[in-house]
Amino acid sequence: MNKSLFYLVEDLIEPKNSYKNIDISGIKTDSNKVLPGDLFIAVPGMKFDGHDFVKQAISNGATAVITNGRDADIDPIPQIKVANPRRAASIVSSKLFNSPSKDITVIGITGTNGKTTTAYLIANALNKAGYKTAQIGTTGIIAEGFDQKKTLTTPDAIRLQELFFEFKNLEFTHVVMEVSSHALEQYRVADISFNFAVFTNLTPEHLDYHPSMEAYYRAKSRLFKMLTIDGVAIINSSDLNGERIARETVATVLFYSRGNGDTIHFSNTDSTLKGIKGTIKAGDFRYNINSSLIGDFNKENILAAVSVLHAIGLESETIGKGIKSCVSIPGRLEIFKLTNGTKVVVDYAHTPDAYEKVLGTLKELIDKDNKIYGIFGAGGDRDKNKRPKMARIAEIFCYKCFITPDNPRNEDINKINKDIVAGFTRDCYEIFYDRADALNAALNLAMKNDIIVILGKGREEYQEVKGEKLFHSDYKIINEWQ
Repeated sequence: MNKSLFYLVEDLIEPKNSYKNIDISGIKTDSNKVLPGDLFIAVPGMKFDGHDFVKQAISNGATAVITNGRDADIDPIPQIKVANPRRAASIVSSKLFNSPSKDITVIGITGTNGKTTTAYLIANALNKAGYKTAQIGTTGIIAEGFDQKKTLTTPDAIRLQELFFEFKNLEFTHVVMEVSSHALEQYRVADISFNFAVFTNLTPEHLDYHPSMEAYYRAKSRLFKMLTIDGVAIINSSDLNGERIARETVATVLFYSRGNGDTIHFSNTDSTLKGIKGTIKAGDFRYNINSSLIGDFNKENILAAVSVLHAIGLESETIGKGIKSCVSIPGRLEIFKLTNGTKVVVDYAHTPDAYEKVLGTLKELIDKDNKIYGIFGAGGDRDKNKRPKMARIAEIFCYKCFITPDNPRNEDINKINKDIVAGFTRDCYEIFYDRADALNAALNLAMKNDIIVILGKGREEYQEVKGEKLFHSDYKIINEWQ
């Protein structure tokens, strides 16, 4: 696919007429991946600055370069100077692929917790209803004809536009995507046309990246400012930030909540370790829910999903069947039953709020005579303040905690462990330097009807250590005990 340089950059600068004679066949931000005819965008990053690789990009065949204003001294190669190369990457990639998201119904989901589960529920129900639906998020790209490869929660702007172009050509009607605060802050989704936006909740997270909770909130709220008057904002009013977000969008607002009143809510529920049953009330509409998902926070995720499906206009029976058919979410309160009667729960929880929700749910549902064993660690080079908070919450609900590596990255594991154990007030933990050893120790200790909760990694199949991804699968170890 070729476009003239003039056409691609006309919204960024007053382009020169000579640009009409320059064809661009691709866009890259990685100089190593540049091919002849590409436009190279020099993006400043956390570790590397694309401006340091401009000449390498040209030697690989870059036809033109976008920079942040500094002179790259690359005549006669055209240099387009802009204030924000990340924003430019979104604009030009959208134009290169003919703004494909405008021809698809796009549902964006943002919030600290619940994005993945809500996305699975919506996508599953839409597919069951006969719509050709793609899903983009933490667990990868889930779409007919695509390999499910795990990536960033939200891919970069160029790849995202390319994906939408492919979805459009393959006649996908709907895309359900998780939208991270990083993606919003870095303009990855700036030129995606969202029809629906969902706000799940906001709790402390990514404060190693965002300087404050207010900055974190502002990043999340961008999604709702992107909606047009024809869009719909689905907002959790049980979260204190819900009303504020509602005031910042011109779109129609639908509230859902744990309560009742005028919001979309459960009018009755029965929640056990076998699942959630109940009736959701949305104005004059009623939706009968019978889900195998467990926990109060999954009630909120189901409410979010049903609110979207209700806004789309699916029939009551279709929504009920769609929710019921989504029997589990990979790595999200995923339950495995072992031959000795022990239950193992795997969950991606990696924030204090998520720990409290997951462990509190299980404590509420388990018999008082049985025990909960917690297995967790903390990611290296990430928000360090949450580490002792997670331990403090874990000891409230767990009989014993097994502290393990969880993607230590470039940080000393002893320093991570020290931060975690500072939160314990009683001797209820043991430290392991091999995650497999911790899992096997807990599996050997647990008895019938006890629960082992493995937190943090979900279905990840690696440990990230000093720039390398070393194979490790909690799921593989669990299978050996089934």
